[in-house]
Amino acid sequence: MSDPILSQLDPDASIVLVRLRSLGDTVLVTPAFSLLRRAMPRASIHVAMDERFADVLAGQPDIDGVLRLATGAGTLGKARLLRDLRTLRPSLCVDMHGGTTAAWFTALSGARWRAGFAHFRQRWAYNIRIPRPQHVLGRDSDRDVHTAEHHAAAIMHLGGRVDAIPGARLAAVPVQAEQPYAVLHAGAAYATKTWQLSHFLRLASQLRKRHGLEPIFVAGPGEADLSAKVSGFGVRHGLPLADLMSLLAGARLFVGNDSGPAHIAAAFDVPCVTIFGSSNSKIWHPWKTQHRVVETAWDCKPCPGDRCYAFDEPRCILSVTPAAVTQAVDELLAECPRAS
Repeated sequence: MSDPILSQLDPDASIVLVRLRSLGDTVLVTPAFSLLRRAMPRASIHVAMDERFADVLAGQPDIDGVLRLATGAGTLGKARLLRDLRTLRPSLCVDMHGGTTAAWFTALSGARWRAGFAHFRQRWAYNIRIPRPQHVLGRDSDRDVHTAEHHAAAIMHLGGRVDAIPGARLAAVPVQAEQPYAVLHAGAAYATKTWQLSHFLRLASQLRKRHGLEPIFVAGPGEADLSAKVSGFGVRHGLPLADLMSLLAGARLFVGNDSGPAHIAAAFDVPCVTIFGSSNSKIWHPWKTQHRVVETAWDCKPCPGDRCYAFDEPRCILSVTPAAVTQAVDELLAECPRAS
């Protein structure tokens, strides 16, 4: 296109971004918000997203509001979201997700400009097709692109310029604790991403004895069985997102599996040690914070992760040793005096 789309919009235009599902993706799309706000400081910017993750964007300074899709919403719930979206009369609607539902929302948004990546399956929904992120960022076509870069590349293309990508940006009041603490998240969506709880418990003891950090385990709504197995340490089970964010924002260290809490911690510039199994650490490592990735190399990595496709057990995550994680923690704490 000759002129970038953002330059063709009224400065006070209404813009809607569609980003459904995934806590981690919700956090990692916020650098794109920052780039969009920088390019369109007077625009009205809203995000259409899943209700269960919407609170993570409460107080996010680069957007004006959130349109919520109820968890498990059927036709009626989707129709309500579409009604709310169209009420905003957007000039531009950007599909930041790529799924079928997001594509339909974009196609029916009423926006003059409907944008999405050209490699998305539902490319028919867009009259602005964004090249692959590697092309936008000027990289080799086979090079991995971090999820934050992927989202940001969409805004860069629409704005006609390649900018430095900022860190994720969330809003929370950090917990004021009597002693410094570390947050540990031993849960994950799949067994292929879940390091052994016994290893986490051993690490928790080391954090307390060697580094003076009080371990606090966090467990999501579906991880009650995990929290029941933790003894001798504090456990926060099923925290509302606002409380989880405050807890993570006040932490001196985060250690956990590849999951949403790791990205929240990184957004608050908390040093992170993230343990990877089946997923791609080049795409999902903590963004723009001091961190260590701990993983082992396998020809079958990465994989979808819903099960182990190569062996009778997920050797990728099971082969990560306590010694490797302990070394990563020690190195990171040595580099981050605030965290020790």
